[in-house]
Amino acid sequence: MRKGLATIISVAGISLFTCDSQRCRGDASLRIVSATRGRSMAKTRRGACHCGAVEFEVELLNGFKDLRRCNCSLCRRKGAIMASVPLDKLKILRGENKLSLYQWNTRTAKHYFCSVCGIYTHHQRRSNPNEFGFNVACLDGVNPYELRDIQIADGASNTLIGEELTR
Repeated sequence: MRKGLATIISVAGISLFTCDSQRCRGDASLRIVSATRGRSMAKTRRGACHCGAVEFEVELLNGFKDLRRCNCSLCRRKGAIMASVPLDKLKILRGENKLSLYQWNTRTAKHYFCSVCGIYTHHQRRSNPNEFGFNVACLDGVNPYELRDIQIADGASNTLIGEELTR
């Protein structure tokens, strides 16, 4: 560990942040770093739906970056904590035929759920179609109740068609 870096915050074995002890005293400032001293650190994590029919893996280039919930009418109801990866960094390992697709509003985003147990696993984002958002709680070893400082994405304001027209 370099001089001046006091704390590594780790969730499910992934080092997310280090905290400079001087800055953390007053405002708990955090900055993302990797164990490779600033270079990108990729870590592959496996995940699954509740029943195990759908299994996937994600390649996290910098740990969990930009964890968020969304307040659009769909995400508000599912309540998942999400992170995103480029499309080529999420791979379905098993159960692609068990995934159900749900689309609404502009039909740009593609929301995937297990057709057996109903768990949301991932979606291709409308705001960035080159990324998959994924349900962090589906990853092995992650307890979503231990995650802090989750951003709220303002999906409700980005809905292009009134909610009454999307049903």
